[in-house]
Amino acid sequence: MQSTGVYWIPLYEILEEHGFEVYLVNARHTKNLPGRKSDVQESQWLLKLHTYGLLNNSFQPASEIRVLRTYWRQRGEHVREAATCIQRMQKALTQMYVQLANVISDISGLTGQAIVRAVVAGERDPRKLAALSHPRVQASQEEIAKSLGGNWRPELVFVLQQEVDMYDTYQKRIVECDQRLHKHLASFPDFLSPVPPPTQKPKTKKPAAKNAPRFDLNSELQRVAGVDLTCIDGIDVMVAQTLLCEVGLDMSRWKTESNFASWLGLCPDNRITGDKVRGRGTRRVVNRAAIALRQAANTLMRSRSYLGAQYRRLRTKLGAPKAITAMLIDSPDSSIAC
Repeated sequence: MQSTGVYWIPLYEILEEHGFEVYLVNARHTKNLPGRKSDVQESQWLLKLHTYGLLNNSFQPASEIRVLRTYWRQRGEHVREAATCIQRMQKALTQMYVQLANVISDISGLTGQAIVRAVVAGERDPRKLAALSHPRVQASQEEIAKSLGGNWRPELVFVLQQEVDMYDTYQKRIVECDQRLHKHLASFPDFLSPVPPPTQKPKTKKPAAKNAPRFDLNSELQRVAGVDLTCIDGIDVMVAQTLLCEVGLDMSRWKTESNFASWLGLCPDNRITGDKVRGRGTRRVVNRAAIALRQAANTLMRSRSYLGAQYRRLRTKLGAPKAITAMLIDSPDSSIAC
């Protein structure tokens, strides 16, 4: 069957439950075939191509990994929507000439949320609002009070209140996803042959990401995978969880590291016409695992390791985009991360 939208998913799962080996075919491999318009003719043509062995089976992780992936992707959608609410809060404050962003870098923190919620509750005194700031904020209360002299238009305050309510709703949904993630990860068996811990000196613990789950996800991943992926420079718990959800635990689906890099869309894709190269670069694919690894490579700018030095050298020579791709496919240590 062809992977068209999400219509193939119910049939794929039904056939898989009944013991069939289903080949999920990329429609890109058959799109240039002319003269086949109906579904019946298309099915007959797919059968013929499959008989000749010309169709490749697309990667699909195990069923328990797909369940985990669904929870994780849903959580990611809620995180992005919550970030959109924060942007709309900032927009409403700017329209009211409240320059809170000049003294506080992120209004989603303790100080920013305390001030915003006080404004929604009806407080308008700049000094009382500035007194809600956290002691660790570098700006003084006088500076914060000067940035809070807005016009407090009622329609914009209404918009601000609605965005705060939506932000709280998304935070509750994120907590619900964390609970489902924790419960589902607990059902995974322990790794049978755990990798022995490294003999080198342990590195300092990486700070948790702002949108990280509210439970010890690193311990769960280490128990399931048998190795602590966060020991690799650039890999945090969010990237490790994304790789687990998108790739799974069985790496035997790819024969070599080169096949895995090709699946990620990191290999060169020279477009040749008439013995002339018309275009270079990697294939344009949407692969969440590749996106997570690119984000991990981008964080190596200040790393004091071999990977960090290699990334800075490639960045100076090739530029940031090409250096990120090169770190994922050229570096011997980064292939371990893949």
